[in-house]
Amino acid sequence: MSVLLHVSDSHFGTERAAVLEALRRLVHDCRPELVVLSGDLTQRARPAQFAAARDFVASLPAPFLAIPGNHDIPLYALATRLRAPYARYSAAFGNELEPAWSSADWLVLGVNTTRWWRHKQGEVSLAQIERVAARLRQAAPGQTRIVVVHQPMAVIDEADRRHLLRGHAQAAGAWAAAGAQLVLGGHIHLPYVRPLPEPGGRPLWVVQAGTAVSHRVRRDIPNSINLLRRDGSSDTCTTERWDYDSAQAAFACHERQVLPLRAPHAS
Repeated sequence: MSVLLHVSDSHFGTERAAVLEALRRLVHDCRPELVVLSGDLTQRARPAQFAAARDFVASLPAPFLAIPGNHDIPLYALATRLRAPYARYSAAFGNELEPAWSSADWLVLGVNTTRWWRHKQGEVSLAQIERVAARLRQAAPGQTRIVVVHQPMAVIDEADRRHLLRGHAQAAGAWAAAGAQLVLGGHIHLPYVRPLPEPGGRPLWVVQAGTAVSHRVRRDIPNSINLLRRDGSSDTCTTERWDYDSAQAAFACHERQVLPLRAPHAS
């Protein structure tokens, strides 16, 4: 079985040591093909926070794909935010802000939805939508097609509508038509899985992660991450939400869902 690990909103600078160690053990146990980091790796985009995030990722026995979140752009260092907003991120995680990763089972495409002139809200441009759609159309048969963003493409709480990714509706339509099957995100520290319905076809699934290791948890929701599993069939993907159990000092599977996937290039 092929496994991907989805981590979001680690907010290094606010990390909990015990949770960090539990996550490291989980990665060593499940040995994912890829660790997907959907933004907000740091709390305030400080060099020491980026160094801590990069050291942790480097300690994991798996390659990674990372995109920046709004917290990964300096907020108070105004000159840096204006002139080189991604310099600190790039120094730790490389210059590619929209990375891609491919294997026999997976195609994962990162999209930078942050903007230096926005504090929290993200957006996706027409050029980004078209670029991702073009790459999705080139996917190999049998690949599960995943797009990674930071801000959510769908919300379950009315109060979170203000956090919706600008351009999400147009992006969802274009990416679904091009063959996308899942969109991974974070930002609001709320884990859930929801379908974006498509007339006449299977849905495009929105898979949101909570905060992985930060003490900045939401309400009574513990630290959590997602595991995505494929058993060799492109018809389904199993998503698992793993929550941190403080009594056991370990992550444990909280919820499992088997998602029917859109057929590639379904209309």
